[in-house]
Amino acid sequence: MTFTLTTAMIFAAGRGKRMRPLTDTRPKPLLEVGGKPLIVWQIERLAQAGITTIVINHAWLGEQIERTLGDGARYGVRLVYSAEPEALETAGGIAQARALLESGGAPCVFAAVSGDVFCEFDYSRLHEAAARMAASAQPRMHLVMVPNPPFHPLGDFALDTAGSLSLEGAQRYTFGNIGVYDTRMFHALAPGERRALTPYYRDTIRAGLASGELYEGLWENVGTPAQLHALDAALREGRAGR
Repeated sequence: MTFTLTTAMIFAAGRGKRMRPLTDTRPKPLLEVGGKPLIVWQIERLAQAGITTIVINHAWLGEQIERTLGDGARYGVRLVYSAEPEALETAGGIAQARALLESGGAPCVFAAVSGDVFCEFDYSRLHEAAARMAASAQPRMHLVMVPNPPFHPLGDFALDTAGSLSLEGAQRYTFGNIGVYDTRMFHALAPGERRALTPYYRDTIRAGLASGELYEGLWENVGTPAQLHALDAALREGRAGR
C-alpha cells in the first residue's frame, strides 16, 4: 500500500520570551507578518502539500490560538489542539499529542514545524522521505537543513550529497525546525513528561537512521521584535525571497 503523508504537527507552546513585550498578551505564533499570523502561513503551506490534519500544541495563551484558528475549515484542513499546562518542550509535546497524531493507536509518520518559523518551503518535498520512513522496520527521522544564519555560524549537523546526516563533518548546516518524525520513537515517553528533542536527533543520527535535505530558499527563525518588523516590512514591500 502506498503511504501518503497527511498529518502534521505545529509546535506553538513556547513562551517567546525574546519577543517580549509583544508576547505578553499574544502567543508568538499569532504575531503577524505580511498581514497574517506566522502560524497561518505554515498552515496554508501544509494544506497546499496535501496535509489534511494538523495538530497544534500550545501552552502560553493557548486559548487565543484555538479561538483565532478554529477548526481549520477556512484553511481546508482539520485542526486539533494539544493543550499543555506548561510547555513540555518538543519531544514532550509530541508524546503529549501522540493520541491525536495516531489513528486508533497505529504508529504515525508526520511532518512537523515550529510555529514561529517563516519560510517558503514546499512541504510536498517531504512525501518521498515520509514514505521511506513509513516502510522502515525501525523509526527514522528526516530533517530539513538550511544555510547557517549569522546567529548560528557553526551549524548543527553535517549533511552529505546523498542526504545522510552526521554529527561531525565539514559541510555543516543549521536545522531549519522542519522535520518528519515517527511516533514509534516516542512510545517510551509518558504524556506530560518534559523532554527536549535534541537527544533524539543526536541518537538517531548516530545510529544512521536520519536523513536530511538542504533548503536554500526564504527561511526566517523569527526571534526578536526587530526581526519580526523587518520581515513584515519586506513582505509588505514584496522584497522577501528576492
